[in-house]
Amino acid sequence: MLIEVEKPDVQSNVYLDNLKYYPEIGCHPTYAEQNKAVFNLSLTKFSSCGITRIINQLTGIHSYYHRIIVEGTNDLDNREYINVKCLSTSSQRHNITRREVLPAGFVEQEDIELTTTIENNAPEPMLKVAVKQGNSLVDGELNVKPGTPLTMEIYLDKESAPIYGLLVSFMRVSDTKSQEETIIFNGCAVDPYLFENFNTENGDLLSAKFRAFKFPETTYVQFTGTVNICLDKCKGIECSNGQTGYGRRKREISGIPHDPKKVFEVTLTTYLKVDYKEDATNKGI
Repeated sequence: MLIEVEKPDVQSNVYLDNLKYYPEIGCHPTYAEQNKAVFNLSLTKFSSCGITRIINQLTGIHSYYHRIIVEGTNDLDNREYINVKCLSTSSQRHNITRREVLPAGFVEQEDIELTTTIENNAPEPMLKVAVKQGNSLVDGELNVKPGTPLTMEIYLDKESAPIYGLLVSFMRVSDTKSQEETIIFNGCAVDPYLFENFNTENGDLLSAKFRAFKFPETTYVQFTGTVNICLDKCKGIECSNGQTGYGRRKREISGIPHDPKKVFEVTLTTYLKVDYKEDATNKGI
């Protein structure tokens, strides 16, 4: 995905949302011209730079989106937010199977009366993820210490929230290099002591509590999750505490049961900077 952004002046800073200080060079723009920032982001390894992918289960269309921030040098509050989106059709083949002829004696009704016709278009949902310490937002630009109690929230945009519901089916955490651990599998928290189950009150916002942790070789932790988006509300899961929610099951099964209301599948990524020490650029929370 090639993105070109015109800078308002030479000193302006342009970066991907949540990745201002992220060390991966491929997630930062190049400057062929002084006032033009160019991002060349891979859609094959889209999670490597935090791109969100959404698959329409009905049409097979893949949508990829991210947010770019243009920041002035004199006033950090003077930020421009640019949402970018790329569409790609699925490469899956559509197979048609020849059916048997109609049974003998079949008669089709000649006159069919249509009393009402209702047609409407639902918006494509935009999914967001936030990590909080209390009521304060924590992102990849700020440093937290290991053991800090945090909450991860996954939620829909305001336009989509009244129409859809959510369910986290899978999530893994990695050091962005070679080490990774699965923390949500088939909608279940693998180790609730490390990362609790996702819960919800209305289906539009999911939240899970955890404590900040890090890998030995890096200060950045990458969370990558798969989220089901359903019409109205996704099917709840029978939890170990007897409640219907979005976490641990009472019994092991091979996978999440099919939900006929599932219309989108989203893969999203967020980053957390975890270290024992503070630095001059990012003050610890």
